[in-house]
Amino acid sequence: MLEIRIHGRGGQGVVTAAEVLSAAAFREGQFAQAFPSFGSERMGAPVVAFCRLDDRPIRLREPITNPNVIVIQDPTLLASVDVFAGLDDDGWVLINSSRGFFELGLGEWISRFRAGRVRCVPATDLARQHLGRPLPGGALLGGFSALTGMVRLDSITDAIRARFPGAVGDQNAAAATAAYQLTRTETLAC
Repeated sequence: MLEIRIHGRGGQGVVTAAEVLSAAAFREGQFAQAFPSFGSERMGAPVVAFCRLDDRPIRLREPITNPNVIVIQDPTLLASVDVFAGLDDDGWVLINSSRGFFELGLGEWISRFRAGRVRCVPATDLARQHLGRPLPGGALLGGFSALTGMVRLDSITDAIRARFPGAVGDQNAAAATAAYQLTRTETLAC
């Protein structure tokens, strides 16, 4: 089972990203589950969403404490929340940032991970470019696809378009595709 934890802030689409990821995995015949965890429901408050993917039915219903993948939609959380809690050295890390890990103060820390398992992708910049709004969820899902290979990009873009029909879906799918292409390059690794 692949367990994913997505960290962000209220209003960024954290919960929606987890739901779209689970729908994309379901399109590929996987079993999937997505659910949120948050305190006060206010804009800007820290939010966590969870997603599980497996080839067998998923019976667990508790929050994910030992994720395989961490996706961070808002890098300002690095200073205030232990977003990496429970992640072991074999995990994946995807951070929404145009800065690298050393600039974020994580250079030493990421050296413990296997090569190719950590990436920064400028998802907010890509969302602004393609959507005209700073909503990084779709772009980060494209980055997730490129980083882990656990869900195909076409499944991600199909799930995005199903959730957001019309121009908004097409724009989010374009942001996901751009993030996929950027994440596949080594230039944003560290």
